[in-house]
Amino acid sequence: MQNINFSELWKNIDWRKTQKIVFRLQVRLWKAMRASDSVRVRNLQNLILRSRSARLIAIRQVTQLNAGKKTAGVDGQKSLNYQQRFELEERLAKHAFNWKHSKLREIPIPKKDGSLRILKVPTIADRAWQCLIKLALEPAHEATFHERSYGFRQGRSTHDCQKMIFNNLRSLSHGITKRVLELDIQKCFDQICHKALIRRVIAPARIKQRIWQCLKAGASVEFPDIGTPQGGVFSPILANIALNGIERIHQSVRYADDLVFILKPKDNAESIRSQIDEFLAQRGLKVKERKTRLVHSTDGFDFLGWHFKVQQNGKFRSTPSEENFLAFRQKVKEIVNSSNYGAIVKAKKLAPIVRGWRKHSKWRIATA
Repeated sequence: MQNINFSELWKNIDWRKTQKIVFRLQVRLWKAMRASDSVRVRNLQNLILRSRSARLIAIRQVTQLNAGKKTAGVDGQKSLNYQQRFELEERLAKHAFNWKHSKLREIPIPKKDGSLRILKVPTIADRAWQCLIKLALEPAHEATFHERSYGFRQGRSTHDCQKMIFNNLRSLSHGITKRVLELDIQKCFDQICHKALIRRVIAPARIKQRIWQCLKAGASVEFPDIGTPQGGVFSPILANIALNGIERIHQSVRYADDLVFILKPKDNAESIRSQIDEFLAQRGLKVKERKTRLVHSTDGFDFLGWHFKVQQNGKFRSTPSEENFLAFRQKVKEIVNSSNYGAIVKAKKLAPIVRGWRKHSKWRIATA
């Protein structure tokens, strides 16, 4: 073992071929789910979990590609060398179905309103296992997810939400006559009921049991039966699983736990709101009243960093929200006014911020 060059072995992996193998398995799984073939779905999920290609992709994702790849868990380990990656792959091969999840490292993150959000970070090994589970969960649930759900899904983005709102509020759709119900779910990730969530997860019984133990590892002592740990690889898909179906209540757009419902003049807002409350209560969730309001389309509303408004002439308008613009301006100001960097370093730091702002704020649809 001492003479093995692990770095060369890792670098010589044909990642394109590896991804194709996993993708083909995922497509078969998606088709089986669409055909309601539960036996085939379970067999294909087991096949993905036993696939060496899937294990390698999961390890590469959490050690090389993810934004938080250098964040340590409770074990203090920030990265894996090439040999450790292969050792982790062997560990996943042996224990994927009986994985023992470690405790989570808690990192307080300040929110815009001054409160703190607790980010719970798993170890690198646990993140790799979660990523492997996600590869098997995602295709099965993609076959059932609603078409107006856009958050944390492959091939979908906030700009798809922007387009959907445009299609519903433009002049051809009589947007000037409509109302918008803005919703914010109170501590969505922290209050999802474990039992309600596990009932909706499509996975073999052994994997459900491991997901259950993972949820318990991240639960607080005061509330052991609720919450999905923010910071985990599969937390977003678990939130999507829990909220899937709320879009069927009424015409709406959802991005993760952010929603807007679009109401026509004859729609009963109180009836729709009661249905939403009942849906959320079944999952241990409730609406945050302070951030929930019913507005006319001509009054405008903020959603996903944009301000949407139907003008008095009936034309639809989308611009970056004031809060989003001020945050962008502050970032640029801090870099430009800093005395710690030279002009070249400042330009390099500003480039990704400006590119990101341009991509987000760009209006991709001709207004009508």
